[in-house]
Amino acid sequence: MGPLLTIGALRRRAIQGSLLPQTTLGRALSASGFVQADPIRAPARAQDLILRHRVAGYRMGDLERRFARLGLEEDFLYAYGFMPRDTVRLLHPRHDPDSDDGRHRPAGLAAEVLAFVRDRGITHPADLEARFGSERAVNGWGGFSKATTRALQGLHYHGLLRVARRRDGIRIYEATSPHPEPLAPADRSRRLVLLVLRILAPMPETSVAATFGLLNRGAPGLGAWRATMQAMLKSGEVECEVVEGVRYLWPAGHSAAPRRAGPREVRFLAPFDPIVWDRRRFEHLWGWAYRFEAYTRPEKRQYGYYALPLLWGDDVIGWANVSAPAGRLDIDAGFVGARPRDPAFRHAFDAETARMEQFLRT
Repeated sequence: MGPLLTIGALRRRAIQGSLLPQTTLGRALSASGFVQADPIRAPARAQDLILRHRVAGYRMGDLERRFARLGLEEDFLYAYGFMPRDTVRLLHPRHDPDSDDGRHRPAGLAAEVLAFVRDRGITHPADLEARFGSERAVNGWGGFSKATTRALQGLHYHGLLRVARRRDGIRIYEATSPHPEPLAPADRSRRLVLLVLRILAPMPETSVAATFGLLNRGAPGLGAWRATMQAMLKSGEVECEVVEGVRYLWPAGHSAAPRRAGPREVRFLAPFDPIVWDRRRFEHLWGWAYRFEAYTRPEKRQYGYYALPLLWGDDVIGWANVSAPAGRLDIDAGFVGARPRDPAFRHAFDAETARMEQFLRT
């Protein structure tokens, strides 16, 4: 048995396992299997802010521009995002609880929308208004959306439509069909467990349960994941260790031997970057509670509307609110403790600022 992991080693495992050497966009998405999406642009959308650290020469909007050429997909895993087709295959077919055999069969407006898209081809949501009108329906958040938009989303969820591309952030759809050879449920469950662990490893055991609760939307019917996890722990495909009273899990070989602290770089991370996605883990590893406050009333915000966690070496020491009024980059940084005064930090901060400026030039 090797030496017990320390919090410092666990931090390095989390960072080095996620921030792999930069590569091409296609290879980065193939390696990760998923990148979370968010519509807020402050100063760029979350998917772009995540990929800028993992793709060489990445510029804001590259994902949207290269989406069709790379054969990528959009779908819901534990959150909504972008993924290669191998990941989508793990999510379908999705069980329809309203169907006797679990197979989704659209009816009413949804059936009409599907027939329209199959006949027309690539379809913008606005194309449906002239044919079906703009009647509103209650959406999944308790608000209102156009009934046709809800129909598009439902058909996409059940694998009858796919996102062909985006235009100004709006999803453009086309008809598709489920994979002709769906995976066996046990194989899907095993691969999904490994995928989620690989993206978010090392994961506290309590966070695994919460995340797989969210995954019930992406892969409904995955009720046997606990048995799958136990079998993989027994076989050695998944490993675990208790660190300061918290049991962590990760795929075997995931950053297995944490190297000594890497280069002391500054990075402005997206609020949904895998390194900081799990707020339980964040607080355990870095000792303070980061919060995403875009939907918090302004007077109650502590960090800012779209505060980006500020990584310095292996430590998240604060946050940065980044904006570009009139095309000029403005960074308002805050710190949990005192701002580092050593020249190395100042140089690293300036280097990250320069990288952010370059990234925003499209």
